[in-house]
Amino acid sequence: MELVEISYDDARPIDGYGPGLFRVGGKVVDAPVLVLANTTRVWGGVEDAAPLTALAGQVDVILLGTGATMTPVPAALREALDEVGVGIEPMASPSACRSFNILLSEGRRVAAALLSV
Repeated sequence: MELVEISYDDARPIDGYGPGLFRVGGKVVDAPVLVLANTTRVWGGVEDAAPLTALAGQVDVILLGTGATMTPVPAALREALDEVGVGIEPMASPSACRSFNILLSEGRRVAAALLSV
């Protein structure tokens, strides 16, 4: 088996997560978070659609980390994102963190909107 080191170029991957927090680019955020390749900011949760719809044209997909387990995307959020042409994929937050890092390493236009585990 050949191991290949992952390169993120100038992007910042998600370093870790735990109860109530995320670590991105070496900084700890103790709230729901919106992560892009070079930006991390506190997010208001699934009721806060505006920061996600503002990503239209900047990302191809948003990975929605719904906490410890996967839950469906609320209808209002899905409709708001459909209107602006942004895809959203729900999954448990740990899976969303790992998937974000993989897609980021591939140079994909991805964001992660994460609720705490």
